[in-house]
This record gives sequence, structure tokens and C-alpha cells, in this order.
Amino acid sequence: MSSNVTTITGDSQTLRSDSGLLSELRLTTAPPFSERRELPRTPFITVVIPVRNEAKSIGNVLNQLLSQDYPANRFELIVADGESTDETVPVVMEIAERHNNVRLYANPRRWSSAGRNIGVRQARGDIVVVVDGHCELADDQYLRDLADAFRTTGADCVGRPQPQDVSDANAFQCAVAAARSSRLGHHPDSHIYSSKERFVPAISVGVAYRRHVFEELGGFDERFDACEDVEFNYRADRAGFRCYFTPSVSVHYRPRGNLRGLFRQLARYGRGRVRLFRKHPETLSLKSFLPGLFVLGCIIGPGLAWLSTWLLRVYLGAILTYVLIVLATSVVIAIRQRKLAVLSWLPLVFLAIHLGAGAGMLVEAICGARQSSDSDAPLAARPSTHA
Repeated sequence: MSSNVTTITGDSQTLRSDSGLLSELRLTTAPPFSERRELPRTPFITVVIPVRNEAKSIGNVLNQLLSQDYPANRFELIVADGESTDETVPVVMEIAERHNNVRLYANPRRWSSAGRNIGVRQARGDIVVVVDGHCELADDQYLRDLADAFRTTGADCVGRPQPQDVSDANAFQCAVAAARSSRLGHHPDSHIYSSKERFVPAISVGVAYRRHVFEELGGFDERFDACEDVEFNYRADRAGFRCYFTPSVSVHYRPRGNLRGLFRQLARYGRGRVRLFRKHPETLSLKSFLPGLFVLGCIIGPGLAWLSTWLLRVYLGAILTYVLIVLATSVVIAIRQRKLAVLSWLPLVFLAIHLGAGAGMLVEAICGARQSSDSDAPLAARPSTHA
């Protein structure tokens, strides 16, 4: 078991294994596009799984991956644990003892961005795909379909939808799933709830990459606690890498179970978005910052309304417009999906989404200090050791 468990220490370029060996990873330069070799018929795939306190779900995720219709000697599972305080580590260790293609690494920085980088640095795969520790794979063809998508399209990255699983959900969770898949409850430019197979910008959907993408771009920005994938995919788009979107590699997520959890989730996303704006100002637009403006209006609106009758009318008109849009959208969704039971929850769910994302944006815009370190330096990539 000891050979499957590794602790990451020091800076991002140095690794220490439990046997005490130190190894410095050398920077590599990706070859020109014309010189990049074609993928083998059965490419080696590295699945990176950053986790923290996922004891209830990580075992199922690993077992689903280990049951894939794909040769066991052609894929590896790398779990990066962010100092979990539950039984996540024992669950993973028990599985790793029985499968030599499962490896566990410690992630002392805890955040998913750091965990992703640990996995990428240790990856031996032609393809690197990130899978969350709390998702559900659609079937046992996930890895095979992923490899086929890369081989048949020549894409540098592959994206996929992430529908929310409501097979065993209550009315509130059904409302969350319905709201998040609507234009009013999610960024309108995102493709993660689409079902159309095509080339798209990677920014909202990229999850799997040829290894040369990391060799050219570096890793995920570890200053991000959320939206680190969006920021990395934005750099991939900007560098000219092509992303193919296919529903054949979709994964399912469980919707949040209460308003508090939903609000906190969206607040994290909101903070991540502002960090993205700060690092890449060209990504800022009125549409993308609308939740922040909404919350700002809720805060300062009442005070401004006292200044004049005209401002009071504007404020009340804005509130009425918002309420009508939310109610109309909720009714349309409930009728289209034939789920009238969710109608009572949808307005509150939309409000939690907008307030959460907006509050996160404002908090980060006011309190977030830009760190001086730059995470765009190329990420060291260990040469593949497989055939």
C-alpha cells in the first residue's frame, strides 16, 4: 500500500514520496502542432480526482471508474485528498490496496485547484481528465467514449454536459436542477446543460485534455477556490486549443438539498468569477457581472429611494420587473417539465442563486486582494513511462 500513497511537500516543482525520495520535475516544451504524435488506438488515460470530505461518494466514484469497459493497464486513478476530516482517506486506501492503478496523494493546500495540479504533475496519461469525487458516471463506456472523442476529432480538449441527477430527488432538488439548467439560473453562454455535439469554446465545459495542453499552458491557478477550471479553459481558448463537446461523456451531479447550501455554492462561484475578472479583465461584461449588480441594487436601492420620488419609482419598478420575470420563468419551467410540485420552490431557488452569486462577487470585489504570485508558469510534466 505504501507505494500507492504519496505526500506532496514544498513548492509546486518538488515531490516527496513516502520512501523519502526527492525528484525535481523538469519543464518540457510542447512540440509544434504538426509534430504532435497521434493518439494510440487505446490511449493511456489519467483520471485526476481532487477530494475533500467525500467519504459518502468517493468509493462509488472509484468503483464506477474501475468497472469501466477499458483495459485496466491503460488507465490510472489519482486521488488528491485535501486533508479530509471524515473517512475519505481510509475509503480510498482500502480500494488502492486492491487495485494498483489507484494512487492517493496528500493535498496540504486543500483547494481543488491544488489537487488538480498534483494529479497532473503525477499523470502518465496521453489524456488527463478531471472527475469530481461526488459525481455519477452515466455508464461503463465513459473512458472509451472519451478516448474515441479525442481520436476521431483531433481535439486538444473534450468537454461534456453535467446534468443534475433528479432520479431520487425531492421537490426542492428538482427545482434546483430545473433552475440551474435555465438561462435565468445559469450563465447564458455556458454549454454544460446542452446536448448538441460540436466544437465549442472550452471555457465552460473543458474537463479532459491532451497532455501537451498542460505542457504549454501550465497548471490550474491555485489562487482560485472555484472557477479554476474556467480560468484554465479560458487560457486554453486564448491559446487556440480546440475543444470538442460531446454528451457521450456526461456526468451527473446531485443538486444541493437546501437553500443555505445552494446560496453558499453560488457564493463560491461568484467569488471565483471576480478572481477571473481580476486576472483576465477582458472577460468582464455587464452580463457576467449582473448578479453582483443585482445584490448591489438590493443594498443601496432603499437608501436611494428616499432621495426622490423618481428614484423610488425606479426602485419599485425594478423590483416588480424582477419578480415578474422570476414568476413567469418559474411557471413556464413547471409547465414544460410537467412538474408543478416544483413551482412553489422555483422563485426562492432563483433568488438564492442570484443573491448567492451576487454576494460572492461583491465580497470578492471589495475584500479580495490580488496575490503577487503568478501561476501561469509552465507546469512541469513528467514524461510518460508507458508504451
